[in-house]
Amino acid sequence: MKYTENYSDQIRALRRETDSADAVIIGAGAGLSVSAGYVYTGERFDKYFGDFAAKYHFSDMYSGGFYPYPDKETFWSFWSRYIWINRYAPIPSDTYDMLLELVKDKDYFVLTTNVDHCFQRTGFDRERLFYTQGDYGLLQSSDPHGASAHKTYENKEIIRKMVLAQGYEIAEDNELLVPETAELAMRIPTELIPYCPDDGEPMTTNLRADDNFVEDKGWYRAAERYSEFLREHENGKVLFLECAVGMNTPGIIKFPFWRMTAQWPYAIYACLNRGEAYAPEEIREKSICIDGDIRRTLSLLVR
Repeated sequence: MKYTENYSDQIRALRRETDSADAVIIGAGAGLSVSAGYVYTGERFDKYFGDFAAKYHFSDMYSGGFYPYPDKETFWSFWSRYIWINRYAPIPSDTYDMLLELVKDKDYFVLTTNVDHCFQRTGFDRERLFYTQGDYGLLQSSDPHGASAHKTYENKEIIRKMVLAQGYEIAEDNELLVPETAELAMRIPTELIPYCPDDGEPMTTNLRADDNFVEDKGWYRAAERYSEFLREHENGKVLFLECAVGMNTPGIIKFPFWRMTAQWPYAIYACLNRGEAYAPEEIREKSICIDGDIRRTLSLLVR
C-alpha cells in the first residue's frame, strides 16, 4: 500500500518510486511557481504595482490582468511590468532547480498549465515540455485570422522598451529595478503599442482566456511529443508526479493522471500539494499523497 499519512514514509516511498520508474511524467500547476517565489500579492505586488493599486483599487496582479483599463497605453504599462517580472526577471527561488535535480537522469516529460517558462529557464529539455495555456513571452493578434492564424510572436524586446519607457531600469540579470528618484509612468508611449505585423490588429498576450487563444505550430508539436511519450510508456513503470495542481482546470492534468494511473498496469500516482493532497479510492493503493510545502518536499527528495 503506497497511501500513508506518515510524511517520512511518503518521502521514502516517493524516492523509491522515482528511482525505479522507467519514466516520470510531471504535471505542474500554479502552486509550483508560487513556491518558486511568484507571489502575485503582498510585497512583490506593492513594489511593482503600488501605483496601479492606488488608482484602480485592486490588490493583486491576477485581478489587475482583467481590469478594463481606459486605453492601450495603460493596458500595456501594466502588462509589460507583469510580463517582465514573471517571465524575464530571475526566478526568485530554487524550487524548479530541485525538481530538475530529481528527474534529470530519468526519461521525463512535463505537462504544465504555468505560463512563466520556468521549466525551460531552469534547464529542462525544451523538447520534453508542453505548455498548454500559453506563454508570457509571446504575443498574438487580438483577432487571429488569415496570415496571423496559428502564429505567435516573441515579445522580449518590445516589453523591454515598454518598461524602460515607464522609468524602470533593468539589471544585467534582467531584474526590474525601481529607481529611487524617478517618477514612474503608468502609460507607455503610443508608438510602443504593438500591432500584429501580419494582420495589423492590436496584439495581446498569448494566454488562454477565450476562443481567440492561439495554439501555434510549437504548441501542436509539443502536444504531439507528449502524446507520443504517453504511447511509448503506457505499458512501462511510470510515475505520474503531480506538483501543486489545483481544481481550476483539473481536466488538463489531474483527471487524466488519475485515469491513466487506473488504466496503466504499472503506473504510480504521486500528488504533492499543501492542503489538497489526495487520490480517488480507485487508485488509492497506487498513490503517494504528500500534504506539505512542495519546496521542502523536493529538498528532502534530492538531498
